[in-house]
Amino acid sequence: MPTVVLPASLTSRAGGPSHLGVDGATAGEVLQALELQQPGLKGWVLDEQGRLREHVNVFVNSQCVGLDHPVTDGDEVYVIHAISGGAPESGDREIEVLVGTRKGLFVLRGVPGGPLNVAERLFPGESVDYACLDPRTGTYLAAVTHGQYGPRVFHTEDPGGQWRQAEGPAFPKDAEATVERIWVVEPGVEDGVLWAGVAPAALFKSSDGGGSWQLNRALWDQPSRADWEGGLGGLTLHSICPWPDDPQKLSVAMSAVGVWNTADGGDTWERFANGLVPRYVPEEARETTTTHCVHKMQRSPLEPLTLYMQFHGGVYRSDDGGEHWVDIGSQGGLPADFGFPIVVDPRDPDRAFVIPLVADQDRVTPEGKIRVYRTLDRGATWSALGTGLPDRNAYATILRQAFCHDGRDPLGLYFGTESGSVYVSADDGDRWTTAIQDLPPITSVRCGVAA
Repeated sequence: MPTVVLPASLTSRAGGPSHLGVDGATAGEVLQALELQQPGLKGWVLDEQGRLREHVNVFVNSQCVGLDHPVTDGDEVYVIHAISGGAPESGDREIEVLVGTRKGLFVLRGVPGGPLNVAERLFPGESVDYACLDPRTGTYLAAVTHGQYGPRVFHTEDPGGQWRQAEGPAFPKDAEATVERIWVVEPGVEDGVLWAGVAPAALFKSSDGGGSWQLNRALWDQPSRADWEGGLGGLTLHSICPWPDDPQKLSVAMSAVGVWNTADGGDTWERFANGLVPRYVPEEARETTTTHCVHKMQRSPLEPLTLYMQFHGGVYRSDDGGEHWVDIGSQGGLPADFGFPIVVDPRDPDRAFVIPLVADQDRVTPEGKIRVYRTLDRGATWSALGTGLPDRNAYATILRQAFCHDGRDPLGLYFGTESGSVYVSADDGDRWTTAIQDLPPITSVRCGVAA
């Protein structure tokens, strides 16, 4: 049967559990059955007319849906609170964007596709390298690095309320290492499971929703680790791609050690780089080098074998879960194949987005124009999306974690620059708006209404 996943604000009314098995053929039927099963939830998700309450979102797996959306056995139906405060006069629901910067976390709110306002500024003066919302629980997580006292993970159910410091991530003494920076936090598949990628390249797991963290020893103790080299940003694990329906499968990417897959929950790992061309090493060394500098990797939630990658010189796609890679950056349409972020459309595995930069020696947008490029055919062709974006004297840099989607239909897209501007599109990238300017250098951008 489908599983309903409740946010923390509703779990107490359901008697404590956050995951409940509930029968139903559509999202609406599941929620109606949920009220019968858990009378304390009556009227909280559906109103007295049986309609979804105005400030509640429902996701089936990774897709934001209406009540008539069909569900099947094994689907997860997420109930997520929308942004508090009611809908704007335009009738559009508000969106929330979490923007990590070198000088704190900014919680932005506003109308989709329009200007965003600063609702909260948190961790002032500290570098917030990554911040996200776990849609399963409504928990916010922030990876914060203090200039003198190092990195920490904090979590809360209310970004304007009290943040709690997690226990870790931290290396055990026998690892003889210290966490330098926390690059990413990614919700897993199992209840309460989160993953974190850090520098020096290591993977940590939390089984209690981010409260405590344990090192994955199998990846840390790889015999080849002594030969691993980092990129300009150091030796980092920055991309974590769970398999939507199988907690045993996980793919991670590191700079500059390529792609690693596990099929047994992290007990063993296998490295893959077939098809990747590291143009930054001599041609005669490319077959034997282990220095494969991945900048960002994302999995298609609807077609898990499909992965997209922005490489250090190259855009790639894998159709077999990362074992083999094909070049999709030189097929036509891109002004350059260097860049950092990549976004995959959660509803269409054939669609992806990149933001090219000139090259590794000139890490700015080409020709002084900010452009997002979209493929509709798995990378066979690319088209420029620039309506509303700066097209003169705009030499911007967009970092690997500073581009995201909101899971809506049409898809909302958000990215931030190191020069402190956030740009948003509410229509799959066709038109863009400058949402806010003059923030500190932006390190990460994630939407608060989708993972």
